[in-house]
Amino acid sequence: MRDQEKAAVELQALREQVRYYGEKYYTEDQPEISDFEYDVLYRRLEDLEAQYPELAAADSPTQKVGGAIYNTFAPVTHQVPLESLHDSFSEEELWDFDRRVREVVAEPKYVVEPKFDGLSVALEYVNGVFVRGSTRGDGITGEDVTENIRTISSVPKVLKTPLPFLEVRGEVYMSEESFERLCARQELLEEKPFKNPRNAAAGSLRQKDPKITATRGLDIFVFNVQRVEGEELLRHDQSLRRLKELGFPVSGEYITTGDMEQALAFIREIGERRGALAYPIDGAVVKVNDFSQREELGSTAKFPRWAEAFKYPPEEKETVLMGIEVNVGRTGVLTPTGSFSPITLAGTTVSRATLHNQDFISEKDIRVGSRVLLRKAGEIIPEVVAVLSNPEDSKPFFLPSVCPSCGEPVSRLEGEAAVRCTNPQCPAQLQRHLIHFASRDAMDIEGLGPAIIEQLLAEKLVASPADLYTLTVEQLQALERFGKKSAQNLIGALERSKEADLYRLVFALGIPHIGAKAAKLLCEAFPTMDALFSATEEEIFALEGFGGIMAKETAEFFARPAARDLMGRLRDLGVNMEAQAREKKGSRLLGSVFVLTGTLPTLGRKEASQLIEQQGGKVSSSVSKKTNYVVAGEEAGSKLTKAQELGVPILTEEELLKMLSGALEGPSA
Repeated sequence: MRDQEKAAVELQALREQVRYYGEKYYTEDQPEISDFEYDVLYRRLEDLEAQYPELAAADSPTQKVGGAIYNTFAPVTHQVPLESLHDSFSEEELWDFDRRVREVVAEPKYVVEPKFDGLSVALEYVNGVFVRGSTRGDGITGEDVTENIRTISSVPKVLKTPLPFLEVRGEVYMSEESFERLCARQELLEEKPFKNPRNAAAGSLRQKDPKITATRGLDIFVFNVQRVEGEELLRHDQSLRRLKELGFPVSGEYITTGDMEQALAFIREIGERRGALAYPIDGAVVKVNDFSQREELGSTAKFPRWAEAFKYPPEEKETVLMGIEVNVGRTGVLTPTGSFSPITLAGTTVSRATLHNQDFISEKDIRVGSRVLLRKAGEIIPEVVAVLSNPEDSKPFFLPSVCPSCGEPVSRLEGEAAVRCTNPQCPAQLQRHLIHFASRDAMDIEGLGPAIIEQLLAEKLVASPADLYTLTVEQLQALERFGKKSAQNLIGALERSKEADLYRLVFALGIPHIGAKAAKLLCEAFPTMDALFSATEEEIFALEGFGGIMAKETAEFFARPAARDLMGRLRDLGVNMEAQAREKKGSRLLGSVFVLTGTLPTLGRKEASQLIEQQGGKVSSSVSKKTNYVVAGEEAGSKLTKAQELGVPILTEEELLKMLSGALEGPSA
């Protein structure tokens, strides 16, 4: 009885863990642990439930397929369920699978193929024309992502043979090259990068705007026929050949065999080459080839009995850390990178790996000369798992106190792992600074996008935001894809931006933690650039809405000689250094704090905020006890829930407009 009680406690904890990490992986596309670590937890949960069937629960993660369904897209019911596969982690388990199959059918043959690491989808065709694409979802209900799938060039829009109806299953994936390109762009734009190609593919396919999906370099492999009308298919390998004839991208990496030993040899071979493949895989799949035998074998509540997945363990090898170099990223973050004695991991040579940050280095006691254990996370990114030993004469490693690129002091904010350089003229982060400087909420320089900034940097025409204002029509015309008219338009946009309000310039400087709203508050209190340079940390901290970190970063920024030099150049070039006179605010909402959530019927988020602020109200991004009202529209999320829990009055857009006009003193009952 005591063992059962202990098992019940462990089962409850395991189910909570697997649910949490599964939600992060499948639904939010932001995994917090590796696939291997998740698989270990999941297998332990399976084993305990098998050992104690009396403790089984209908809502256990082991009884569900895939992830939750978003309400962003219309639901699609799968006429043929998109089942998940049972995982094996050893060759012995595959032999057990073979034994179970042979107990039901005689002389089975298997198709062995890679297990792609992406997002499973169903594609439907009517009379040979692509009509709908959907995600797997929970296996029964998925999401309609037709328009996003249309952007994947390898998906045939018209089949080579116009079958009356065909539904196929495939895996949308992102190649290593596309993944690295996307992460570089996310870093450039100060977005949180995806952790691995699988989640990048899933997140890209679930974009509301298909134009964004189109930029992500997604691809697909089709590997199964779900339903077909107009012809009969009897075997899986026959269906793969037919899919290829119809124009679908089908992996050529498969064999048909009746010998499990031969199947295992092929699985080992794929495993040795997986790092060199152009697409991500996390295992191999063994499927019974004959469709009539599949029907005999049937399925469990969750898995088909005619197929088994083999998951490759993360390969780990020992090597020696030869040196550590520190680079400055486009966001100013100092990133330590280790150089290792070369080893082969997952089919590729590895000699470098990120060491993340100072906390990571100190926690593992990573030093030059350390003997370490390396592995590839998600088959893409090498990482240090552990330090095995350190030389006697080695010393702990610490990141430098000054920027390796510009020599300015670096800073680390409380609660952050990153150490960063905040010098606005640091060469290593110039591209990111210029993109931000020109953005709509900053100096709003129309026509100066990332591609043009990249050209300007490549031609060494700019080395500072101030250099933008020295550009000439002749210099721009000499660039590729620039004509006289487009050059004149950009120069005109630069001239107009000189008149921008001071808060836009302050926001454009990229001071950490200072957004457009904080920049406005600063410039209301200190309406000239000279006043900002004279403001003390204590005076800034006294401003409503400013915390200690914001005040410290702002004061330190304006104290830097580099910032003063830049402002001096911009002033000399005619850039405005004074706040524009503000329209006198009304007072109907004076002292009230509002939070906006969901999509309002007619007002945009920015427009609603401006209307509230014009009447003396304040708009916050989070709900707290200090919140007076929450304005909720369609698809309002967690902010609405929290407001209800705290008893904060909820307003509709109509009620907000009445409050703004004075027709409503407070929320309606």
